[in-house]
Amino acid sequence: MPIAQSDLETLLKTAFPQAEIEVVDLAGDGDHYKAIIADASFAGLSKVKQHQSVYAALKGRVGGEIHALALETRAP
Repeated sequence: MPIAQSDLETLLKTAFPQAEIEVVDLAGDGDHYKAIIADASFAGLSKVKQHQSVYAALKGRVGGEIHALALETRAP
């Protein structure tokens, strides 16, 4: 079952409480999202490490409840 956009936003805001977060449902089907996250914890990290932190925050939901997730991460 797909994850609701609001649930995805909640997971991200819980993991990155100080971040600027925008979540977009790319296909309108609850399966394909884009998340834009600007968080100070990303400073000095490679894009790979930034994305790994986001995947860890989503606790295994990518590839399951979240079929596809495009990420744009950066430090503010």
